[in-house]
Amino acid sequence: MLRLLFPEGAARRIIAVALLVFAGIPTPVFSQDYIVGERDVLRITVYDHPDLTSVARVSGEGTISFPLIGEVKVAGLTTPQIAKKISELLSNGYIVDPQVIVFIEEFRSKKATVIGEVARPGLYELPGQTTFLELLSRAGGLTKDAGENAIIKRKVNQGEQSFNIDLKKLIEKGDTSLDMNLQDGDSVYIPKAGFFYVTGEVKKPDAYKYEEGTTVLKAITMAGGFTDKAAEKRIKIKRKEGGKENTVEKVGLDDLIKPDDVIVVPESFF
Repeated sequence: MLRLLFPEGAARRIIAVALLVFAGIPTPVFSQDYIVGERDVLRITVYDHPDLTSVARVSGEGTISFPLIGEVKVAGLTTPQIAKKISELLSNGYIVDPQVIVFIEEFRSKKATVIGEVARPGLYELPGQTTFLELLSRAGGLTKDAGENAIIKRKVNQGEQSFNIDLKKLIEKGDTSLDMNLQDGDSVYIPKAGFFYVTGEVKKPDAYKYEEGTTVLKAITMAGGFTDKAAEKRIKIKRKEGGKENTVEKVGLDDLIKPDDVIVVPESFF
């Protein structure tokens, strides 16, 4: 007969978890690294003391009320730290060697803001470890006018830190290394894409969404190509720089354009 030997405390903890699982008690996440905050809901179980099982919401003061020991400050602690704290308080004249297990039943304390070119901008709760893409999905995804980058602003100590996410690499190319975890208080901004304009002797003169790396040739192609009357070698670009509008002459088809450029294709004299 095979016997597995554990220290008494460890064995009791394993048995406690097993009993919770087989009893059908919900065990959402251990969330070892999650910092508990206001409005989170905790499920607290003491092995072999079902009368002490408690579900408590963290108050605005960062406390919960627990049988026998009353108010307990839990905000700013992880679930293992809370379990240890409650165990120590119960050990003080109430229960010998209490085995306490704490789960996060509802994540409600962490929030992030999404603004800009998403379907449903607003303030969202972060349930556990929430990534940028998960939050973007909850906000309804990008609008058709969204730019190529997202900006995440995060408060750090006394200042602010910014992160840029290349949406094209993340979404179209599947580079999940860019799908960063969000933190409480993060602000996510999806800027509107820049546009450029093609006018003159092209088949579909109009405004077009700018993408980094767009050449004059690509812009002309997006505009349907040249008409039969186009002077292909006399293309000009009207460009705003330093608050002034300048005209760029002798434009080549491989030249890169910029947001708000106006590409002018003149009519041929012949």
